[in-house]
Amino acid sequence: MTTQQSVAAQVEGLTIARLLRRNATEFGHLPALTSLDEPGSPTLDWAQVRDEVAAVARGLIDLGLRTGQRLVIMSPSRPEHIITDLAAANAGAIPCTAYSTLSSDQIKYVVNHSSAPIAVVAGSDELSRWRPVLDDLPGLRQVVVLDREAVPEDDDRFLSYAVLRERGSALHAESPETFERLTDVIEPDDPLSMIYTSGTTGVPKGVVLSHRNAIHEAIAVHEMHAAPPHLANIAYLPLAHIAERELSIYIPVVRAGHVHTLADPTAIVAALTRVRPQSFFGVPRVWEKMVAGLRNMLAGVPEDRRNALLAAADLVREGYRLRGAGAKVPPELADRIAEIDRTVIAPLRVLLGLDRLLFASSGAAALPEEVLYFMAGLGVEIHEVWGLSETTGAATSNHAGAFRAGSVGKPVADVEVAVADDGELLVRGPIVFLGYLREDGSVEAATDSEGWFATGDIGSIDDDGFVTITDRKKELIITAGGKNIAPTRIESLLKEHPLIGQAVAIGDNRPYVTALVVLDDEIAPGWAAVRGIETDDLTALADHPAVRAEIDRAVESANERLARVEQVKRYRLLTRAWTPETGELTPTLKLKRRVITDRYRSDIDALYD
Repeated sequence: MTTQQSVAAQVEGLTIARLLRRNATEFGHLPALTSLDEPGSPTLDWAQVRDEVAAVARGLIDLGLRTGQRLVIMSPSRPEHIITDLAAANAGAIPCTAYSTLSSDQIKYVVNHSSAPIAVVAGSDELSRWRPVLDDLPGLRQVVVLDREAVPEDDDRFLSYAVLRERGSALHAESPETFERLTDVIEPDDPLSMIYTSGTTGVPKGVVLSHRNAIHEAIAVHEMHAAPPHLANIAYLPLAHIAERELSIYIPVVRAGHVHTLADPTAIVAALTRVRPQSFFGVPRVWEKMVAGLRNMLAGVPEDRRNALLAAADLVREGYRLRGAGAKVPPELADRIAEIDRTVIAPLRVLLGLDRLLFASSGAAALPEEVLYFMAGLGVEIHEVWGLSETTGAATSNHAGAFRAGSVGKPVADVEVAVADDGELLVRGPIVFLGYLREDGSVEAATDSEGWFATGDIGSIDDDGFVTITDRKKELIITAGGKNIAPTRIESLLKEHPLIGQAVAIGDNRPYVTALVVLDDEIAPGWAAVRGIETDDLTALADHPAVRAEIDRAVESANERLARVEQVKRYRLLTRAWTPETGELTPTLKLKRRVITDRYRSDIDALYD
């Protein structure tokens, strides 16, 4: 069990509503919100953001939204999304962002379970999945549509966001004190938002977070990383993801930061060079693709330049290894690293748009150590974090002053982490959520009598306080021989090879471990071209002897670092990537193991013939 220096005193009495008011008065001239999807659109400063929030809040109240009611939002990252979320919270309601990938049936579940009277959706793509179930949503009275041209005609259930905002703006102009009174009565332990879990193990649950939860997390994370205020970041992940909510809604309010919204996550590489953010979070798949792309790029660089760059990266990486082991970097080595970073490595960071980065992080799943060390060689140190929606994001984090590759760091301020008798990690502290929403609108606490929340993750804490995650409690493989095996470690080792985009370990109630391996659809064609293989057809590549031999080597390399009982005895190479849209991944890019084992049952059975 470990704790850090308290930040509770800084949080006391604060709400997101009061901090937004502070930003409008003290930092009103600073940039707050920029859309990367609308070139030439004006950047809103903090004073303007609060005016927009007030107008939309009054518009929502005029539609009938009341204190404590839920508001469902389905939209990619865009300024109107963040403004609507803050508007609902400032009105005392509870905004709930739904993943844009939800099916019609899933939308029906979320809206009915939340009893939301009003929903806000982006446009025609979302409406195509909402309209088939509208008649099955008896509590939903109004759907606000962000894209004016997508508003269905001759149906008074739909309203344009622009009309809502105009109405609210007029109401706010008539009586601005009404909005101030609304924000004054909000208390730190009142609900701030709700997040539905991604449903890896069953029906999604509504996680209710408080103002205190979000603000404590924001201050604790920034203090741990010694980050200055007013940082620029890019909101590109779904705002239904707790990490993106914290990084792109709550931390910017707490620290008066500058958020750049990006609706299309696949455009993130180009966006990095435009924004050059000081803070950047990526789920492992984002970092993996970045590294794979860099490897492909290096393959095309003349050999002498490539060798010089790799040698420079090895030197920078050596300093990272020493500090990760808790050792001091000798002054002579530190000077050599600084010089080679300035002359060789730094220009590459400029090319990537990562030259202003003050801290980079990764979470939601384990990041392969190969990716961690590759980026460290470029002077980009990725600090792995661990947490859940129920812990308002990061409960633990590595940071520049204390990190250990393979671990998820130490607990953030005022947070305790303990290991239960069965290895499950428990968390206690001010970031632990209020509870799960019941269908009657009440909130059911999920902590025990001593305040501990059981996370469902299996892990350990070493003598220095670093937490390491082994696996999900419900995902452990128990072989036919009774051996308990952690599949995520096997999968992480397999994915260290750039040709392997995704992998799932199989073995529950089976005599040995096998794997389904997915060929990376972006990297494989480039890898093949460099080696003179004249096809970019994935099916053909999967059957090519050179590709099969390379995948064999990747499996052998992973097996060398695994206990005999954990080793992959056979595998099946697949060519179609798994995505949330195809159903094998959750919206947060976690494996849906039950879906995968059902969908590929014949392939799996064949591995045991």
